[in-house]
Amino acid sequence: MSTFAERYRAVVAERGRLCAGIDPHPELLEQWGLPVSGAGVRAFGDICVDALSGTVAVIKPQVAFFEAFGSEGFAALETVIAGCRAGGALVIADAKRGDIGSTMAAYARAWLDPASPLCADAVTVSPYLGFGSLSPAIDLARAGGRGVFVLARTSNPEGAALQLARGEGVTVAQRIVDAAASANADGSGTVGVVVGATREHGLDLGELGAPVLAPGLGAQGATADDLRGVFAGADLGWLLPSSSRAVLRYGPDVPALRDAALEVAAEIESVLS
Repeated sequence: MSTFAERYRAVVAERGRLCAGIDPHPELLEQWGLPVSGAGVRAFGDICVDALSGTVAVIKPQVAFFEAFGSEGFAALETVIAGCRAGGALVIADAKRGDIGSTMAAYARAWLDPASPLCADAVTVSPYLGFGSLSPAIDLARAGGRGVFVLARTSNPEGAALQLARGEGVTVAQRIVDAAASANADGSGTVGVVVGATREHGLDLGELGAPVLAPGLGAQGATADDLRGVFAGADLGWLLPSSSRAVLRYGPDVPALRDAALEVAAEIESVLS
């Protein structure tokens, strides 16, 4: 069985370092001429799968926009995850789950167990009940060649008070990165981190040994040209910039959506290669 690191390296070597978000928020549904309903979310997801699954390396459906429509939304999300994986893309379920004990284990099974219809290649998780609370997800991911992406230095300004707090001269965010690096000592690349691309983050990512999911490209203000500066000192082969609205605004036209994703991926590679 291949590790998450091996799977990641293979797909980005073929398709480039872009993570395309699927975020069917109400404004986008309306712009695409779709109803703000479970049926609209399903149609949105079908279009994205058609346009992106065979085009980009990684696709990141934002779970919240699906679960807002209950069982219809979750059914649409199951279809998106399955369709994107069938098209050859890795799928990160952007669920940001975090809890303790049996509850965290249940979250892990939902998003990382092949028996679950929601099973993705990776899931985003929150470490703020303690990094050790993530063990059920990390263990299940490692056993199945999947991954987790731990929130470290997020792009929202409210996160700074917690993430930049210091203890013994080290920020909370750096402690999360260091814990993730320790978990990757086996070379599996199981534990990636989430670090916003919109500003300097002050983190040492050199020993992580796993992907760095970097949201903020496009609508949030980061550009491909910013990436080398923001992530100076990091292994850029692990860098996975993420863009959602800057690509999705070209829908619902499938060829236009596909071309937009290819253009952003090419911009990223021209800067990072």
